[in-house]
Amino acid sequence: MKIEFTHQPGNTAATLQLAQGERCTTESGAMIAMSGGLDIETTTHKRGKGGLLKAAKRLLGGESFFLNHFSARQGAGEVVLGTALAGDMMAYRVDGDALMVQAGSFVACEEGVEIDTSWQGFKNLLSGESLFWLKLSGRGQVVLSAFGAIYPIEVDGEHIVDTGHIVAFQESLDFSLTKAGKSWLHSMLGGEGLVCKFKGRGTVWCQSHNPGSFGLSLRPTLKRRK
Repeated sequence: MKIEFTHQPGNTAATLQLAQGERCTTESGAMIAMSGGLDIETTTHKRGKGGLLKAAKRLLGGESFFLNHFSARQGAGEVVLGTALAGDMMAYRVDGDALMVQAGSFVACEEGVEIDTSWQGFKNLLSGESLFWLKLSGRGQVVLSAFGAIYPIEVDGEHIVDTGHIVAFQESLDFSLTKAGKSWLHSMLGGEGLVCKFKGRGTVWCQSHNPGSFGLSLRPTLKRRK
C-alpha cells in the first residue's frame, strides 16, 4: 500500500493506493472517494471476524463501532480519506512494536496491523480523556490524524505533555498523570490541570490544537434549538 498526503498541513487528505490483492482497514465515515473497482466491507472488527466486544471497547475509546475494509480484487485502485477536524496526518510503520493512539486519531491501516484497545485506568477519566486508547500492533503501515499540526517529541528520560494534545506514543514509554504546576492551585488557575508525564525512551506525537478546548470555546456562540 502506498500513501500520499495532499493539502498539508491544514486540511490534509490521505490517498491510499492499493495494488491488486491488497486490503486496508479504515475508520467508519473516513472515505471521501474511492475507485469504482474496489470492494468495501463493513464489520465490527477485523475483516472476516465479528469482535463485538472489541468494537464496544473501541466505541468507549472514542472511535466508531464499525470499521470499513477496502479490497482491490479487480486490479489496482485507490481510496481517499479525510477527517472531521481540520489538521495534518502522518504515516507510521508498525513492525513488531505497538503504538498507543488517542481517541479520534486513527484513520486507516494495512491488513497486517492488529487493532485492539488498551485500558488506561481511571487516571484517564480524571484527566477528561477516554478510558480506552487504541493499541496498534503487528506489521504494516498506519495513518493517524491530528487537530492542527502534528509533530514528534523524542523522549529520553522525562517529558510532560498536556493530555488533550497527545495523538499517539510508543508503548516503550511509561506514563502517569500529574499536576502541571508546583501545586494543585497553580495548576487549576493556570488552566492546565492534569498533564501526562512520560518516562523512558520513545516518541510521543502531539497535535497543536486541543479538541476539548476548541469545543468549550464554541459553546458560548452556539444557540439553543427551540
